[in-house]
Order: sequence, then C-alpha cells, then structure tokens
Amino acid sequence: WSQTQGLEPVALSALRGRGIADLKVAIIRSAPPAFDELSIIGDLVTPGDVAVLVVPIDKAAPKGRIILPQVQTIRDLLDHQALALVVTERELPQALAGLRARPKMVVTDSQVFAKVEAETPAGVMLTSFSILFARYKGDLATLVAGARGIDRLQPGDRVLLAEACTHHRVEDDIGRVKLPRWLRQKVEGELNFTWSSGHGFPDDLSDYRLIIHCGGCMINRREMLARIARAQEAAVPIVNYGICIAHLMGILPRALSPFPELQAMLQNNYQTKECNAYAQ
Repeated sequence: WSQTQGLEPVALSALRGRGIADLKVAIIRSAPPAFDELSIIGDLVTPGDVAVLVVPIDKAAPKGRIILPQVQTIRDLLDHQALALVVTERELPQALAGLRARPKMVVTDSQVFAKVEAETPAGVMLTSFSILFARYKGDLATLVAGARGIDRLQPGDRVLLAEACTHHRVEDDIGRVKLPRWLRQKVEGELNFTWSSGHGFPDDLSDYRLIIHCGGCMINRREMLARIARAQEAAVPIVNYGICIAHLMGILPRALSPFPELQAMLQNNYQTKECNAYAQ
C-alpha cells in the first residue's frame, strides 16, 4: 500500500530505541517547502541598523567575488532594510572609528575570529557567518552543545571533518590544515582525521569521537538536519566550523552574543580565551 501511495515505510522500535533517527530524517525530508524559509540575520536587526561584515581576502577567497554565505547574508540585510558595511579584517578598526554610532553587530569569517573579537567594542554583538549558518541550515543549539565534545578529545581519537561541497583545496585550507592543526594543539597529541565531501557523508558514525561540519551553504536545511540526526543517533557530538573555531579560541560565549539563550548554556565553568594561540 505504501508504495502505491508513494510513501516509504520506516521501521522502528520504541522499546529498543531503534530507528528513531531514521524516523526523524523521514520527517525532515517530508517537510513542506516553508520549512527552509528562515532568515540568516534579518530577524536580528531592525531597519536602519548597521552590520559590519568582515570578509578576509586571502588565498581561500575566490578571485573576483565573495563566497556564498557572505553574499546571502548581505542580501538578507538588504531585504530587512539594514545597512551592510563590508570590510577586511585590516580595515575593521578604521570602519568602526568612522561610524557615528556603534554598529548593531559584527559578523566575521571564523578564521579571523580572534583578531576581530579583540577589536570589536564590548556591547556590540559579535558572531560569524558560519554560526549564522549553523542556525539557518541546522540546529544551532545542538551544534553549540557539541562543543563540549572538543574538550573530551584524547590523542588517538577519530574525528570526521565533513564538507557539503567539493571546492578546490588551497594552501592552509581550513578543513584540511588549520582545524587539524588547532585540534592537535588542543589535545597535545595526534588525532585520526577522516574527511568527507559532497554527498559522501558516512552512514556509520559510531567510530568517531567528534564530527566537525562546514556551514552547509551548498545543501538545504533538511539535509543538514538529517546529518545532525545521524550524529545524535550515534551519540557523537557534532559542531560546525565556526562553533569549533570560536570554542578553540575561548570566545564562544561572545560569538553567541546575538543568541543570549544559548550563551546561558555555556556560562558554567567556561574558560574564556584559553586557546587564542591557535589563531596564529
């Protein structure tokens, strides 16, 4: 009957707790189109607010353009009648000094988080494009909670770094070079890294101690939530790049300043700025 109706059955056992993630994935993938219609940043600003966007121009930046999350964030600000001031990290002090009033928010590329955090005045909300996309594409609360998994890593643990696209890798690539280097420094030892890209997200996640996912700009929200559900079923903590970097640099509470309810999750025993050396 299910096949004649175009439906796919999901087998589960409430008694044994089996198949729950499969059910979640099926529900997510069956959601109506409006399920994906969220705001990246527009609900965090009001008309006339200024948002400063910090966009590094480095080897990872595509020639002649900026990357998709930055483009989409600018468009969302324009759609909500807010002002977008786009600068590189070197121009940030000049930009802040030139404004008559403090901006509502500073949004940065995660790779320059430490520098931007140090130069952003107290009282100005700070976050990253990656953290905005953690909410826009996935489940921000779950990804923030996953940051504790970083602290539990031990030398020899397996870590999955997952990217939704197959972009050309560059020297000092964030997923292939920088994050592995910072994590090795964190645990003071070697880790076993596995990389996946595109649609190659592993089916079996049980051997991993941590999953670090990209911002997911090239997949829809349903697919990102399905991947998060898979990680939860395997009881493996999952974070995205921005949350991981902010946590390693000890500034995750500040990076969540637009989301005070999530800041409260981190207030107990959070050691700030413990790892700023990783930004070097």
